Amino acid sequence: MTNPKIVVLDFGSGNIHSVLNAFSQLGAEVELNADRSKSLAADGLVIPGVGAFATVMEQLGAVGAPSMVDQRLSSGKAVFGICVGLQVMFDKGYEHGVETEGLGQWPGEVTKLDSPTLPHIGWNDVSVPEGSRLFEGVAEEQFYFVHSYGAATFVLEDETPFEKPKVSWAQYGSRFVAAVENGPLTATQFHPEKSGKAGLTLLNNWLKNL
Repeated sequence: MTNPKIVVLDFGSGNIHSVLNAFSQLGAEVELNADRSKSLAADGLVIPGVGAFATVMEQLGAVGAPSMVDQRLSSGKAVFGICVGLQVMFDKGYEHGVETEGLGQWPGEVTKLDSPTLPHIGWNDVSVPEGSRLFEGVAEEQFYFVHSYGAATFVLEDETPFEKPKVSWAQYGSRFVAAVENGPLTATQFHPEKSGKAGLTLLNNWLKNL
């Protein structure tokens, strides 16, 4: 695809400029907004996320993101979640003693990592499943993480309109979901936009497969 149109959802999350810069560097037509029609029409919708699960869900709800995500995915249009943008795809998040409903695209819960030192900040290996298109050419590379919570399990019903999800894992004290490729829904717990050449390659792989 030449010059894919990408919308980075503007819902109040931080860390936006590095995401915009990464896609611009890859030649995408990228813009930051929360306009519903543009978000639904774009070739790809990116949902970044920095902060607490509950806060991000409140912000997403304020701009109508849950129904945007549902509508895009039901019509097979790509959505990419980053960091808390991955976490909110699960049923629930438990953070700071608060239980919050997520977007419910995947069953499961996001909980505190079982590690003596938090947050998890820095570069980490990722265990990538065979046949991953997202990690093509960078399966052996490290990626940059900043988080204290994660999904410890990933179980999806066999009945799905898409091929079986490809789930990548990482370890920091406990094992957690590092990335998911699930039909039009892709998400990473790490920050590809802060992961150097490997991160740009990964984002470019996503763009190529829109």
